Amino acid sequence: MASAPQQPTLTIEQTRVVLSEVIQAFSVPENAARMEDARESASNDMGKMLQLVLPVATQIQQEVIKAYGFNNEGEGVLKFARLVKMYETQDPEIAAMSAKLKSLLLPPLSTPPIGGAITAS
Repeated sequence: MASAPQQPTLTIEQTRVVLSEVIQAFSVPENAARMEDARESASNDMGKMLQLVLPVATQIQQEVIKAYGFNNEGEGVLKFARLVKMYETQDPEIAAMSAKLKSLLLPPLSTPPIGGAITAS
């Protein structure tokens, strides 16, 4: 019977390095262009963001983390995200980098004006 693939375990220091490389990967011109195209296609539709932006972001992350033993499926990105989340509470630098990564993935939320123009008819 085949055993499940070993989940990579990274130290806090290694996680900082990988997270830094993931963030840098989003600034590579080709990746930045891919993300921008996906964002423009999705406009502000959250459903389209999940369909168009998330897969591109996942691919960019996979390209980096596969070198550290994470599988090249969406599951590898999820395992890496769980690892980062675990270390966020222990390391302020990882917490800051994680927040930066989230800001690269998610659009800024626009809030409707208070006392908006919705009127009852």
